[in-house]
Amino acid sequence: MNARRDPAETGVTVFHNARLWDGVSDEALENASIVVEGARIREAGADARHTGPAHRIDCGGLFLMPGLIDAHYHANTPSYDFYGTDRMHPALLAAHAARLLTGAVDRGYTTIRDAGGGDVGLAQALDAGLIDGPRFFYPGKALTQTGGHGDMRRRGEPDLCGCGEYAGVICEAVDGPHEMRKAVRQRFRQGATQIKIFLSGGVSTELAPLEMPHFTDAEILVAVEEAARRGSYVMAHCHTDAGARRCVELGVRTIEHGSLIEPETAALIAEAGAYVVPTLSAGELIAENAEALGLPKSATEKVREVNKRTLDAIEACVSAGVKLGLGCDLHGDVFLQTQGRELLLRGQVQRPVDVLRSATSINAEIVQRAGELGRIAAGALADLILVDGDPLSDLSVFVSSAKTVRLVMIDGKIRRDRRV
Repeated sequence: MNARRDPAETGVTVFHNARLWDGVSDEALENASIVVEGARIREAGADARHTGPAHRIDCGGLFLMPGLIDAHYHANTPSYDFYGTDRMHPALLAAHAARLLTGAVDRGYTTIRDAGGGDVGLAQALDAGLIDGPRFFYPGKALTQTGGHGDMRRRGEPDLCGCGEYAGVICEAVDGPHEMRKAVRQRFRQGATQIKIFLSGGVSTELAPLEMPHFTDAEILVAVEEAARRGSYVMAHCHTDAGARRCVELGVRTIEHGSLIEPETAALIAEAGAYVVPTLSAGELIAENAEALGLPKSATEKVREVNKRTLDAIEACVSAGVKLGLGCDLHGDVFLQTQGRELLLRGQVQRPVDVLRSATSINAEIVQRAGELGRIAAGALADLILVDGDPLSDLSVFVSSAKTVRLVMIDGKIRRDRRV
């Protein structure tokens, strides 16, 4: 059952007989209840009660927890063919985005933070109920420099407009503090909730080697300054250790990927109170599907080496006390399994409860909604999932989430109900 369903006419839903994990505690609470009134949780715990009329749900001892939050998603990326995506008809692209967002809810993700390409049109469609998707935080097009990672033009491709400018589906190229300032202000004019920039190269762009620094300090500082004026922040694609240090020095709030972070830099990140959002599953899937994705052998070898070092980087961050978010870096159908697989892979270097915190309460901090999202507590928004299994001991339950996530509630409304 996938249609939106309101609770009883009273506006009250009561979950009872649940194993309740609140998004922060080390253990789940047995035989607990949650009272949801309207869009928010009124009370939760062993003593939560409601004696009046309500929509009552017997959880049958299943695991009830906050909805998952994905802090690195690409709703407007239907495949790893970024060059082709730039040339896709907008209506077709929107249809793909709707499918990817709907699928996120199917997998138990009630909130998505887009990492480039997600825009005001998708946000408006979600708000209007035209897409049955999650909460959506978006940056608009990510910002890169000309010829940097995210500039999807091919080497030698003619400049048809004669202007040298690039604005694709995921990214736009800007050069100099003035262009950066205008681009950031334009994104906030269109309702962006955060700004995404690139501080290092990557494996998917022909023109920008992984180690290549991006943007001048002056350009980055402009982005950070303009975001701060709006009460927002900058998230930065950054694989390298040197790039992560620049993030800390220049005020970037979240470091995306962070694959090559060394222990000394991890300590600086922790001291600055910045966040790192690793994306293990995307790297693994790129390596496994390199030939199908059209990656040359040299790029495939680099991906595999980066994957190995990413686990070391995560361990360094954990040891230093860095707050780690969780993101899947989804790029179309090949990557659909990343949302479940990411949690499982993170379990190689973290306790399951810490991985779950990353996907709930810590990610809520990242999207600037701590206390409202990623928690089960009085006053929090009623974004909940009911899971058949015990994620505190076995994160693999999310790999087959279409079967194990039995119910999804967002804003107090039941959006998926697979209990029957």
